[in-house]
Amino acid sequence: MYGILARSPGGATTRLEDVRFRALENSLEDNLRDWLFEEFRDRIAVSSSFGTESAVLLHLVSRIDRGVPVLFVDTGQLFPETIAYRDLLIDRLKLTNVRTVSSNDEDIRREDPAGTLWSVSTDACCAIRKVRPYQQAIRPFDALITGRKRVHGAARSDLDLVNVTNGQFRINPLFDWSAEKIENYLDNFGLPRHPLIAHGYTSIGCKHCTAKSDGGGSRDGRWSGSGKTECGIHLSTGWVSLRS
Repeated sequence: MYGILARSPGGATTRLEDVRFRALENSLEDNLRDWLFEEFRDRIAVSSSFGTESAVLLHLVSRIDRGVPVLFVDTGQLFPETIAYRDLLIDRLKLTNVRTVSSNDEDIRREDPAGTLWSVSTDACCAIRKVRPYQQAIRPFDALITGRKRVHGAARSDLDLVNVTNGQFRINPLFDWSAEKIENYLDNFGLPRHPLIAHGYTSIGCKHCTAKSDGGGSRDGRWSGSGKTECGIHLSTGWVSLRS
């Protein structure tokens, strides 16, 4: 029998099918509790952009463990409103372990000294300012909890509750949530919105590569007109398939 397994730094393996099976009949809260305190205890982190929908996942997690590591990539080219929103949610949700991930200063001086690489190659800019430091930051963890959803479309259309990317579990608790369900959750718990939503933004990344929504979808303002839909931090370079 073949299965998809993820490797931990210590060499242990866990079967994807087993993790999915155990999650089938549990509530979202029970699953989060199991992943945080049992299955991946001390080997799991949350990935958050502190964007327009981030408060939902962060609120869900904070009700169970406010000390779980939350990884936030600061590219040095974010909107100041995003930094302010990060600080607001940290305070509101009492998060105690938000870790800001940034590029290596030497890499920036060598590869993007003028801060204009985005205008030449968005892929190269994302690689140096997001993907490279993110890959370094996630190495200690066997699993990451993300806020990705199928309604985002493109590469996210076939997300499952649990996937494996590059030998590491990616848990997507909101994978099947609709935009309406997200809005209702924000309203029901009185969670603050990202301040740029009021100015017409539906998905927010770096200031140079984010435009206001034209109504085409929840992420239509990202890398507008380029065909690019992902920065690359969640893209897979292949599944780890092993014989049991």
